[in-house]
Amino acid sequence: MQTFCEHHFLPIQGVAHVAYIPNGYVIGLSKLNRVVEYFSKRPQVQERLTVQIANHLRTVLKTDDVAVHIDAKHMCVEMRGVEHSGCSTVTSDFSGAFLEEATKTQFLQSIAQKL
Repeated sequence: MQTFCEHHFLPIQGVAHVAYIPNGYVIGLSKLNRVVEYFSKRPQVQERLTVQIANHLRTVLKTDDVAVHIDAKHMCVEMRGVEHSGCSTVTSDFSGAFLEEATKTQFLQSIAQKL
């Protein structure tokens, strides 16, 4: 996932993890990537990007069971101000079954295993 910080117009690069529990509607996996790309095309703040992706998936898939977790590096943090490199910002949006601790934990553990 790549976008630009709307405040400083510097790159934000990271990974978006998306999960949903089907409620009769499914989409091809590449469509999930396209949803992330679509909302990343304009300058953004990561918090809004996370919520926009989740809201869109809830609407299109007609399910409340959606989780979006974004972990990204902000060049505005690395290049200006505090100039901290190697840190990242994490934002999440959980709804439906992902509000239950067991389901949320399973999702987050699957992300941690990939790291």
